[in-house]
Amino acid sequence: MKQADEIIDKASKFLITSMVNKLEPIVVSEAKGAVIKDVVGKEYIDCFAGISVVNVGHGQPEILEAAINQAKILVHAGSYVYYVLPTVKLAEKIAEITPAPLQKSFFGTSGAEAVECAMKLARKYTKKPEFIALMGSFHGRTLGTMSITGLAGRRKYDMGPYLPGISFAPSPYCYRCPFRKEYPECDILCAKTLQNVIAYSTSKGVAAFIAEPVMGEGGIIPPPPEYFQIIKETLDEHGILFIVDEVQSGFGRTGKLFAIEHYGVEADIMTMAKGIANGFPIGACTTRVDIGNSFEPGDHLSTFGGNPVSAAAALASIRVILRDKLPEHASEKGIYFMKRLNEMKEECPLIGDVRGKGLMIGIELVRDREKKTPAEEETRKVRDIVREKGLLIGSGGAKGCVLRIQPPLIIEKEQIGKALSILEFAIRKVGSKLQS
Repeated sequence: MKQADEIIDKASKFLITSMVNKLEPIVVSEAKGAVIKDVVGKEYIDCFAGISVVNVGHGQPEILEAAINQAKILVHAGSYVYYVLPTVKLAEKIAEITPAPLQKSFFGTSGAEAVECAMKLARKYTKKPEFIALMGSFHGRTLGTMSITGLAGRRKYDMGPYLPGISFAPSPYCYRCPFRKEYPECDILCAKTLQNVIAYSTSKGVAAFIAEPVMGEGGIIPPPPEYFQIIKETLDEHGILFIVDEVQSGFGRTGKLFAIEHYGVEADIMTMAKGIANGFPIGACTTRVDIGNSFEPGDHLSTFGGNPVSAAAALASIRVILRDKLPEHASEKGIYFMKRLNEMKEECPLIGDVRGKGLMIGIELVRDREKKTPAEEETRKVRDIVREKGLLIGSGGAKGCVLRIQPPLIIEKEQIGKALSILEFAIRKVGSKLQS
């Protein structure tokens, strides 16, 4: 414990961590597959994957070998000053695997950088300044991406002012429907209301609508099947571009290579990061040829964007995802996870809702099912208890009461079973105190 205490003490002195909710500290020493080990040798089943990043699992040997081999040849030269082979190959591969008509990519180092690029491209191409995003959405932590983020907890007043010309449409949050209706009798009003947002909340100068196909930070919210079809029809009617933010949901996480494929619509611009290189820093903004070609000299750049080591890791990661059919495995394991969680829900009143796609799963905890009273404190307690028992999960949501299950896609059935047992123990323990 002395070594851990020393590291924690140094971190508190030299790292800026005041923006992070304090958790019981874990000093990570190594990780493999779906298991993280701390410096004292305790093992944890990782059901958060570094916030949905290590989709192929920790320490995947092919990805590491690709990165190491590339590092021996070239680490950095400037992928937008010169042509660098791994970067060009990655752009070609992304054009191959993303849904039509996406073809040209710009690489940065993060999801926020990818979204910033998408926003600038949309403005440049359309010559319009405004954006529409969703209430409860999350798109990054730069000033630009926070401007289109619909979570009040991220858009704090003392961090502004934010970009003007941003409107927010109701989110497809069925459990807490803003219209107090039930699917499917609701007539998908959350999507149809976009017409009113355009008519009454904008200046008719909207460049793009941006949405996560499954909302992540907002509480793991998958829309109804018809949602994006209705949205896209409205966007096309008004000549508004569709930016799909796949930063958290992409690369097999939801049971498809990209989550938007569940909904049968085409995006004009797609942003990616997190799972693209299994932990190596890289983000991508991929778009149509005509939109991509709208940038002029001086409009955009990234010094470390398209780094050859990260690009080599991304190519290897994509190869493993496709070869090992990880999206299909995510779908199968997600069905099993959801079945067990819904069975748990029947016996645990603390669970208000279970939802998700593939291995992107949210468990919303409530103090009162009828009133849907958010159980924010109980959510933190469950997260802390499972950590003590050797399970790492996330928490969040617009009301702070959602447990987030997003493990590496290679997680084994036995590990899922153990994770579910720990989770049930914690939820029952916290729920029993609520009832007493």
